Amino acid sequence: MSRMVCQYVRHVGQKLVHRRGADTIKESDGLKIHLSATELVFLGVGRNLGAGLYIVLGAVAKYVAGPAIVICFSVAGLSSLLSRLCYVEFDARVPRSSSAYVCSYVMMGQLWAFVVGWNIILLFLIVLLALGVPESAWVYRVFTGINLLVLSFIILSGFINGDLHNWKLTEQDYPLATAVFSYSLGPPGAGGFVPFDFEGVVQGAATCFYAFVGFAAIAARERGDLKPQRSISLISLLMCFLAYFAVSAVLTLMVPYYQIRHHSPLPEAFLHVGWGPARCVVAVGVLCALTSSLLGDMFPMSRLIGAMAEDGLLFRGLARVYGHTKIPVVAIMSSGSLAGIMALLFEFSHIANLMAVASLLAYSMVSFSVLVLRYQPGQNLSKSEKTEEETEMELVPVGSPLDSVPEAGTSNILKSLWLPTSTTPTRKSGQIVYGCAFLLVLLLSILSLVLAQWPRRVFSGDPALTTVAVLLLLLITGVTAIIWRQPQSPRPLTFRVPALPVLPLVSIFVNLYLMMQMTSGAWILFGIWNAIGFAIYFGYGVRHSLEENNEPPASTSQTPD
Repeated sequence: MSRMVCQYVRHVGQKLVHRRGADTIKESDGLKIHLSATELVFLGVGRNLGAGLYIVLGAVAKYVAGPAIVICFSVAGLSSLLSRLCYVEFDARVPRSSSAYVCSYVMMGQLWAFVVGWNIILLFLIVLLALGVPESAWVYRVFTGINLLVLSFIILSGFINGDLHNWKLTEQDYPLATAVFSYSLGPPGAGGFVPFDFEGVVQGAATCFYAFVGFAAIAARERGDLKPQRSISLISLLMCFLAYFAVSAVLTLMVPYYQIRHHSPLPEAFLHVGWGPARCVVAVGVLCALTSSLLGDMFPMSRLIGAMAEDGLLFRGLARVYGHTKIPVVAIMSSGSLAGIMALLFEFSHIANLMAVASLLAYSMVSFSVLVLRYQPGQNLSKSEKTEEETEMELVPVGSPLDSVPEAGTSNILKSLWLPTSTTPTRKSGQIVYGCAFLLVLLLSILSLVLAQWPRRVFSGDPALTTVAVLLLLLITGVTAIIWRQPQSPRPLTFRVPALPVLPLVSIFVNLYLMMQMTSGAWILFGIWNAIGFAIYFGYGVRHSLEENNEPPASTSQTPD
């Protein structure tokens, strides 16, 4: 009996850490999307210039950051840029898919892939994509174009009506506003451009990251040359950043930050400066922005849910496609129903924070994978070329770098860490990077927690916390140097992340630090969402995985009666 239990546990453990071969990754006909470069730019811009711009912006400026919200968007945009660069290199290595789900399946194993994929499925909504891609793309261009015109009007008229004094408010201005305005005002803080200090800036940046979570939509395209895709994603990111920066600047210039009506910030701002009719123009922009944002969610959502269903990690019926449009209608409608329930149960700010946590986790996973991949032998990651040594690594992908070192003196161990004998990656050097990378994630997580919880005490010279922070930095530097000394793969790629291993580690640290800024409510929702996901995975996915059962995927195409 005990032997059977041990065999079952071992079998489940193999499933949890099983990594997928890149040659098994394919894109079904039902998930192929043909979009031009212009349509992809509209998709990336329209998806991001939605609720984050018209709703989240006002709440962050009023309660969290004040006029320094422009810095918040700069930090969030930088984090998104670093993660996007890592995405592009992974595209070059596994050119048939660029989702964080596939990235995690190839590098980390089935369990981590499910966790990442399940968290990316937050707040995707329904309907218009079921019309088919060509029709939806046309509607999408119209709504996004109108939104851009409205934003141009907001920015120009906002700078005309702005007042620099609103970036220099003092504590004496607050009582005057309290006497004049009857509605609830926000906290005054210390006044000035950064009224809530550094803590407010980083907390605002964590929430503002929600505004940049939609760039995975650009990956929803038929694979081809990666250089245009890289340019398109960076152009879209730059356009969205400039829009957020400019709109947040004009909002805080038009209205003192503590007087912002956060439920309807921009229309009320124009009413505040005496441009009441302009509210109608803004209302049209809000409608078009939210519509295009919802439609933009459908492109990556349908691909992700379809891919996970085809792999057997979600219910197979979700991968079924219908008619000539080849659209997974069941997946779209199911996720839309779930999103509607969440919208009824939770406030939008809580859902925005939840989406930010999930996206930061997924982006960190991609950065980690790119860091490790560069130092691995056999970079094709082909399932058909697995060696016996790689099969052994599947059970313990986080194996200690010391496990592969022959029994020798301490000097030989240190020599293998600092002076590798080969100029190309080997199994031993790859294990060293694996172990060091996981250790770095642990150290960076502890450092992020310390800096997030006790920033003033650390920077004011508290003996204990300052010592801990310095020791963590020294350890991080030392372990990073060990990775840097290991040989990198010479495989030519269309794009390689520069400054390895520093850039992916900076991306991971920024993402982790922003995650540590989230409220306890966001983490509670995150835990509930993942508890539901684990119930589905252990109750269904772990037993139906195609990769584990070696089953050919059944046809999921169906023509409606």
